Amino acid sequence: MTPRRYSALLALLSLLWLTLAPAWAASKDMIQLQTQVQQLQEQMTAMQRSFDERMGVMKNLVEQDTDTVNKLANSIAALQASLQKQQGDSAARVDQVSGQIQAFNDSIDELKARLAKVSKQLDDMQSSQQSLAAQQAQQQAQQQAAAQAPPPDVLYNNALRDYNGGKNDVATQEFSDYIKFYPNTDLAGNCYFYLGEIQFRQGNYQQAAQNYDQVLQNFPSGTKAASAQLKKGFSLIELGKQEDGVAELRHVIQRYPKSNEALQARERLRKLGVTSRSGE
Repeated sequence: MTPRRYSALLALLSLLWLTLAPAWAASKDMIQLQTQVQQLQEQMTAMQRSFDERMGVMKNLVEQDTDTVNKLANSIAALQASLQKQQGDSAARVDQVSGQIQAFNDSIDELKARLAKVSKQLDDMQSSQQSLAAQQAQQQAQQQAAAQAPPPDVLYNNALRDYNGGKNDVATQEFSDYIKFYPNTDLAGNCYFYLGEIQFRQGNYQQAAQNYDQVLQNFPSGTKAASAQLKKGFSLIELGKQEDGVAELRHVIQRYPKSNEALQARERLRKLGVTSRSGE
């Protein structure tokens, strides 16, 4: 029962007592009723006091709880702010570290590229040095061999003597030595020609044609040029390359029309049933 209802009931009983008092003032029931009303008033007062005390305690507790909740909310807000700040700082540090790592990787890649370039340069230098050393060694070997080789005229005459004597193996070695030691002399062209002659006799027409061609390419004005072109044509015909061989023989006739080689070329063309001039 609320305090307001107790107060209303108390007022109602007081009014009733005042109304009935003149009629039953001496009544024992009235005395008891007054006693009960008084007791009821006292109880109401006690209840009101107890209620006020409890309300005060509850109000105090509510205020304390409110303060606690506010403090807790402030603490939570501060914690959230601190966490957000730490997250922001951490993100910034992560970004900074990531940037540093990327820069470090870029530096490493650049260093690798430079090292690869330097390594290639070193390899090129080493290759050049090795090539130069090989060339120097070869030149030294040639110089030493040339110093030990016979004089050119002696070596050539010995080779020609052995060639005419049918000593093809010895003559081949001597003609090859002459070309090796004295490649720029006029007699070197003769050596190529005689090497071709030896190979032609042995039926090695392919190698013979190559040696004849060396005379034509490197010594076109030499004494063996006409003979080399004639025998090159013969070699090509023997190899089954008749068209190329015929062309060589026709060149002999055109370049050296009054030479013995031109007569041999005409005779070979006649046997082949081919004219000495193209288009006829």
